[in-house]
Amino acid sequence: METIVSRLAQGLIAVLQALPLRLVARLGRMGGSLAHALDARHRRAAIENLTGCFGHEQPPRAIRALARENFRRIGETFACAVRTATMSNDEIRAILDVAGANAVLAAAEGHRGVVAAIGHFGNFELYARGSLWLDGYQSATTYRALRQPSLNRLLQTLRARSGCLYFERRFEAAALREAMNRQRLAVGFLADQHAGNRGLPVPFFGRTCSTSAAPAVFALRYNCLLVTAVCFRTGLGRWRIELGPPIPTRVDGKARPVEAIMLDVNRAFETAVRRDPANWFWVHRRWKPGKHRAPSRSAPAEDHHTTDPPSA
Repeated sequence: METIVSRLAQGLIAVLQALPLRLVARLGRMGGSLAHALDARHRRAAIENLTGCFGHEQPPRAIRALARENFRRIGETFACAVRTATMSNDEIRAILDVAGANAVLAAAEGHRGVVAAIGHFGNFELYARGSLWLDGYQSATTYRALRQPSLNRLLQTLRARSGCLYFERRFEAAALREAMNRQRLAVGFLADQHAGNRGLPVPFFGRTCSTSAAPAVFALRYNCLLVTAVCFRTGLGRWRIELGPPIPTRVDGKARPVEAIMLDVNRAFETAVRRDPANWFWVHRRWKPGKHRAPSRSAPAEDHHTTDPPSA
């Protein structure tokens, strides 16, 4: 069965990569509409999440409309990510803008690298191309391998074309450290997913949720500049990545608590979500009940578990 699914996926990828990007975007939106109609579980999750964040501001009809558009955006994102994976750097520059790169380069002087707290906004696979605007930096990120080896190989083959370095978060921490020592990296850590029992209890839209500490811990441990990066959809098959202002990781030379750092990240993400609610990944169960890690008074400089981010 895995072989059949893999071959079907290869065929679909080949078709999408042969089509113009705007047509791929329209097909993706159609697929998202179909998924909205058929996928009751994720539709329910999106509506529950949207209601929890905007139910006091928007009537149920508006919430349902947002959920439908969110499914269309997700379909557009997945389809376009397949197409943009084959595009040259010059072609990427024609459909992607990056704002704030010069400010980040200036602020990063004296730092060992750049850490970007990223999330599932817009075409989030385009974060891998962000270093095109950061001269002198190699882009890198972590991911969690799929359970199906053939599908995982297919996905990583697509991603490898971006030039970004990918490290399996459970097994390749040492390789990431080695790369950090070898060159200047701009490392993206997804920080908007439920982080399990080892996550930090940090508010997001006024509700505590398990939050990955990876961006804060990595920035502190390796003396990296920490910023947020959000990908906004600006039109059909067009996007803009906005790099936020630096998030302080130290005050008077002392490390800030990782909870305080990640609260700043969550606040920046919340601002981005409010700006374009349909642009985020509402089908994910962000506010799962469960245990959280005990709050710490300072950054856990030697706690290697905290560097485990969600899958990329």
